[in-house]
Amino acid sequence: MSHETELSNTMYDILHAMGKDAGFLYDTIDTYIKDAQNSNKSELVEIWQTIKKDRLKHLHLLKEALEKEIHG
Repeated sequence: MSHETELSNTMYDILHAMGKDAGFLYDTIDTYIKDAQNSNKSELVEIWQTIKKDRLKHLHLLKEALEKEIHG
């Protein structure tokens, strides 16, 4: 494996965190929001929506960090 194609520890960490956040955002959070809505728990809906917004921000930060890892 050439140096250019190696997956550094830091790149792995970023990719792993992105995968976890992406999975939560695209597979789980909307179900949690819908469950809270169906239970008429508006405060919980707001909490889940805040968490979703924060996780999207984290995903964006990780994407920027990954681009820096790739491009130097």
